[in-house]
Amino acid sequence: MKTIKYISSFCLVAILLVFGCDKDENVDFVNNVAAPTNISAGVNVIPDNTGLTQITPTGNGVSSFVVDFGDGSEPSESLAPGEYAEHMYAEGTYEAIIKATGINGKSATGTQTVNVSFRAPENIEINTAIDGANPFLLNVSATADFAASFLVFFDTSNPDEEGTPLELDGTVSNEYPGVGDYNIKVVALSGGTETSELEQTVTISAPVVFPIDFELFDETAMGSFGGASSAVIDNPDTNGNASAKVARIIKDAPEVWAGTVITMSSPIDFSLKKAMKMKVWSPRAGGKLLLKLENLDDGQIFIEKEATLTGNSAWEEVTIDFSDIDESQSYQKLVFFFDFGTVGDGSSNWTFYIDDINQTIPSSGATGLPGQWVMAPEAGSLGVGPSVGDVSWWNCDADCVAARACYYDDVYIFGNDGSFQNDLGADSWIEGWQGGGDACGTPVAPHDGSNPATYIYDEGAGTLTLNGVGAFIGLPKAFNGGELTSPGDAPASIVYNLEFLDNDTISVNIDVGGGTFWQFRLIRSGVVSTPLTGTWQMANEAGALGVGPSVGDISWWNCDDSCVTGRACYYDDLYVFGVDGSFQNVQGSDTWTEPWQGGGDSCGPPVAPHDGSNPATYTYDGAAGTFTLNGKGAYVGLPKAVNGAELTDPNTAPDAVVYNVTFIDSNTISVHIDAGSGVYWQYKLVKI
Repeated sequence: MKTIKYISSFCLVAILLVFGCDKDENVDFVNNVAAPTNISAGVNVIPDNTGLTQITPTGNGVSSFVVDFGDGSEPSESLAPGEYAEHMYAEGTYEAIIKATGINGKSATGTQTVNVSFRAPENIEINTAIDGANPFLLNVSATADFAASFLVFFDTSNPDEEGTPLELDGTVSNEYPGVGDYNIKVVALSGGTETSELEQTVTISAPVVFPIDFELFDETAMGSFGGASSAVIDNPDTNGNASAKVARIIKDAPEVWAGTVITMSSPIDFSLKKAMKMKVWSPRAGGKLLLKLENLDDGQIFIEKEATLTGNSAWEEVTIDFSDIDESQSYQKLVFFFDFGTVGDGSSNWTFYIDDINQTIPSSGATGLPGQWVMAPEAGSLGVGPSVGDVSWWNCDADCVAARACYYDDVYIFGNDGSFQNDLGADSWIEGWQGGGDACGTPVAPHDGSNPATYIYDEGAGTLTLNGVGAFIGLPKAFNGGELTSPGDAPASIVYNLEFLDNDTISVNIDVGGGTFWQFRLIRSGVVSTPLTGTWQMANEAGALGVGPSVGDISWWNCDDSCVTGRACYYDDLYVFGVDGSFQNVQGSDTWTEPWQGGGDSCGPPVAPHDGSNPATYTYDGAAGTFTLNGKGAYVGLPKAVNGAELTDPNTAPDAVVYNVTFIDSNTISVHIDAGSGVYWQYKLVKI
């Protein structure tokens, strides 16, 4: 009963704190309580490879605990029985020291082994993507369960390579020196000694296609022979050519036929563009460049032409016409000979540079200004602004071009005898100052071509003078220093500034005073010019090809980065809108073929009629935002997608397909087609 009395009288500490005790009573009982015993701890290592560990101390006769974690870090705060301490350990084995304190301040210690062992990462996935702007640049990311980070090895054949650290949700990149198959390895780190790894082969390819600008070029496609040598180097002369990289060709002994060859990735298509143009730097005047186009396997199949160079250690543009090429043959090699027939000595006098090699359309046959010209029927060809090249104040956009069709068919005729005539036909665009209503109407004298006129073209000064009341280029109201307000005030002579952009395109401007420049772009009559005219390709990027329930939505399916890589044979297909109104699909030796064509959802030979074998034409309607391809098998994007349906048999291809087109900018278009039942196939193309 005495023990009960003491317990009743003197309390536990918790009760004493609340009620207190009589100072005269005996507290020896508390002092005699033994120190804590059976000191231990429960250990819970959280299985997330972070090292986070929970330690829950236990013991008898304990009022509080403090845990020394055994790794040199600060001890825990005081813990009540049942509480736990959290600590972040590195992987390893530690002896935690548990200090237990009883009600009377007496303490005891115990130890608890803490073993932190990380789990090896699992389910590694490597994500690779070729950079859209650089075919040699590989971007790598990775995921794995229980991974803390990664190391990426971009070429396992290199024993000296040090892994590149890759954080979770990060991306690392590597630029390869050339094309080929490379084995990459990703090591997933657990945060401790446990690791997992995965290897994957990536293919780096840089197709040699036009234009060849040498900025990102597969040098294995270029070689020399007969004593010549070649290399891609930094441009030594940026005056007249701002390119960063160019090809250098040095001709040395022993052979007079020493030269350099570039092998294209596929045969060259000469159906439309039958001329080659390039920039050439020659150290001396009067040198010769012999360009030979050769079959890939049979050197006896070739055509060659020679050009005389201006030289004088400066860049010049050289165009060589191959209009007489035998299109029944295949040509895939460009062979360059400088001063064929003479042995070079490898000196600076035999060092040449080439750049920006491309195909072009041969001259129309007419040269210079004589002939018939029309305003280019495209946005921006007619405009006004504060300086030459700036038409920001106003310019005729695509809708305006469509509305002024009566103006864009006006013909400006420069005769070989120096005569000039405005041929406006039955109607043209008539403005208010002429008595018109800013609309199509009957031409108004004297700006109706009724008066005789002549012209003088000064090529050196870059000027064109029209002599004859009412003779004009572009707009009848614009004259030197002013704008007409009455047809009766038309001057007897007007001087324009004129520049040839190419043989069949001229840029004309006139200063009407007050810093106002009217500007006109004309093309030789018979040459088709629309914003579509040129060569286009699918944008080599994720999402450029897709399908969905509405325009702008490709959520049903779209070609992602890995798909773009897997369909390289498709993304190099060309869509050629010719200046003569022709259209052609140019796919090379292979493209992506689907089961409905007899293919296997893989690269394979193009299947007729979607192989470019049938003649085709195109028309562009800027106001409607559409273009029409006429010709069985002609297509853009996917051959199966036609108006209101998807083909299941190549033989059912329609004779015409209409597409909707939006210009993102002058070199990028968005194209879509409604294949029926709310199915919209959508494509993003870029001009090359």
